[in-house]
Amino acid sequence: MSTPPLVIHEKTPLREAAKLMCENKVGSVIIVGEDGKIRGILTERDITCAASRDSDVCEMPVWEFMTPDPAVVYPTTPLSEVIEKMSELGVRHLPVVDKDNKPVGVISVRDILAVIELLFRAFR
Repeated sequence: MSTPPLVIHEKTPLREAAKLMCENKVGSVIIVGEDGKIRGILTERDITCAASRDSDVCEMPVWEFMTPDPAVVYPTTPLSEVIEKMSELGVRHLPVVDKDNKPVGVISVRDILAVIELLFRAFR
């Protein structure tokens, strides 16, 4: 997983979220509320859908575009379960949370590919 996760408040403008994602070369940010608990995830797909609207969305808060209450995994979730969940849900990013539902990381398809690459190299 990638740590620490990029985390923003649910009232952050979409433009700021997109800029943060671009600067950090990531495909998602975790959205949290005042209590620091996960409220949603904003992905490149969500930004693409937002951009397709007729109105100017750049200054609107991310909570209007995020995927609310996303599926999550824990640091102890086996990789096979992570892959299965991503496949079932058709997602490329899963937030990793602690027991209090606070984000500690994000696992992405890119992270999984890195593990597969290491395995291929080890068994050549």
